[in-house]
Amino acid sequence: MRDLKIPQQRHPEKAHRPDNAQPKKPDWIRVKAPTSAGYKETRDIMRENKLVTVCEEAGCPNVGECWSQGHATMMIMGEVCTRACSFCNIATGKPPEALDVFEPGRVADAVQKLGLNHVVITSVDRDDIEDGGAEHFAQTIRAVRHRSPNTTIEILTPDFLKCDPSVLETVVAAKPDVFNHNLETVPGLYPEVRAGARYFHSLRLLQRVKEIDPSMFTKSGIMVGLGEDRQAVLQVMDDMRAADIDFLTIGQYLQPTPKHHAVDRFVTPEEFASYEKAAYGKGFLMVSATPLTRSSYHAGDDFARLRDARNKKLGLA
Repeated sequence: MRDLKIPQQRHPEKAHRPDNAQPKKPDWIRVKAPTSAGYKETRDIMRENKLVTVCEEAGCPNVGECWSQGHATMMIMGEVCTRACSFCNIATGKPPEALDVFEPGRVADAVQKLGLNHVVITSVDRDDIEDGGAEHFAQTIRAVRHRSPNTTIEILTPDFLKCDPSVLETVVAAKPDVFNHNLETVPGLYPEVRAGARYFHSLRLLQRVKEIDPSMFTKSGIMVGLGEDRQAVLQVMDDMRAADIDFLTIGQYLQPTPKHHAVDRFVTPEEFASYEKAAYGKGFLMVSATPLTRSSYHAGDDFARLRDARNKKLGLA
């Protein structure tokens, strides 16, 4: 995993900001350093295929556990994001090169080598590309499907905010099994946390996925501990259900560097359990709400439960 004491040039837009204190993590948020043979094997496959993973780029705390089991979240379209969200550890700036036309094939090759039953594919934001990378997503989905037809595919996409609305149809037509786009936080914190995005645009994106293909599972997630209150989180749940989102993830925000948005507080496991109960009460088919929950954490197991929940609801179980 990359050293989280990252040079300022990784986030040039944050260099002028005063440092925010990084509070000591409570016992329930700590994880062991990655050392297993499985971790090393996964890392080697990623290097061999010249692939970027969000596990490393975002400094995910679960990388040791996931990689030891051969699970990794592929990040396509490079490692430089054109947005500059205050919570995110992915490098920001102007991407140095055009999309790699061979990348979809390399992703498919890695999925096959890892023997994945379920793969998560995400990306940086590429506002410099006319379709935001929609066709690249579609090509990657098709390449994985061709090489590993039994692997279920989950995508975690950008918001395509600056693109023609029709680009969404390109991605949905490629038939991922799960379409995920994270709202990240409550709307009141968007100016501070996700300034380049629009809350209701993101909601509408997920709603349109269902309109294009009602059979497709949709998923979204938020972080807590950024300064939100409980009522705002419950309202986000209601907004998501109004958009017919199936699967909700809630995890603790962890501050990558002193230049990033400060951690307001560490939400307790009991509060996460309360959010999970509330979300199920509002009608989500699947909820993952724990301090270490991330979009792709246990994604394969969660997808199986998601599918079972829909079948049960439809009386097919």
